[in-house]
Amino acid sequence: MDQNMSQKRPILKYVDGRLKDFEDDIVIEFALTIFINGEEFATMVCTPTHLEELVVGFLGSEGAIFFKDDITDLSIDENGGFAYVKLKSKIDTSQKQFSKRFIGSCCGKSRQFYLQNDVRTAKTSMIKTTIHASQCILLMTMMQENSHVFKNTGGVHNAALCTPNKIIIDRADIGRHNALDKLYGYSLINKIAVRDKILVFSGRISSEVLLKAAKIGVGIVLSKSAPTDLAIKLAEDLNITTVGFIRGKSFNVYSHPQRIIDQP
Repeated sequence: MDQNMSQKRPILKYVDGRLKDFEDDIVIEFALTIFINGEEFATMVCTPTHLEELVVGFLGSEGAIFFKDDITDLSIDENGGFAYVKLKSKIDTSQKQFSKRFIGSCCGKSRQFYLQNDVRTAKTSMIKTTIHASQCILLMTMMQENSHVFKNTGGVHNAALCTPNKIIIDRADIGRHNALDKLYGYSLINKIAVRDKILVFSGRISSEVLLKAAKIGVGIVLSKSAPTDLAIKLAEDLNITTVGFIRGKSFNVYSHPQRIIDQP
């Protein structure tokens, strides 16, 4: 297991009717403050792995960058917990456009609450990709089998970027948004087209997770947990297929089911 994701700590464990000394794997929590062009932009609480991907993906999802080449320099001070980013273009780091909420419409359908930059960066999916029902279950099984840190700590979320047949990359983090940002950052750094890819996720599909998926640009989201009502509404508006409760040999399709095929 990656030593930067967990550490051994002595604990007292109650088992078989007795209290016993035990050594347990505890997931590491790390604060990373991002500076853009010398000005403080955000502080993220995360798992201290794949930090460059995390920073790049976060800036992409916030609309601060659109391509990795928008960044002229990126350095990370892991000891101090700082990331220093220089961008080609000057942006307003006052956070006004990154924190102001307003009631808007998405695709002219439902009226919902959005961050201002959500409207600028969330993408309506136009993909024609389809996936067989059996592949949904297989991808979830594969991601869970790779989730060694979760098995040992129970303290991280897992996410994977996939084709219908295989996992391209998977990432874990204590923050569900961070796990997704790491995937997005990996895609931007390696210039991987994501619009025809599938996002597999271990946690609940909240409205924020659905918007993060839309910012990445995927059109299919698979989860072992449940979606929220607002997430489903957003998925309907943004033309994203959401599949939840992938457990055993069953699942539920909540939006745009045309991409899920019953038989190969």
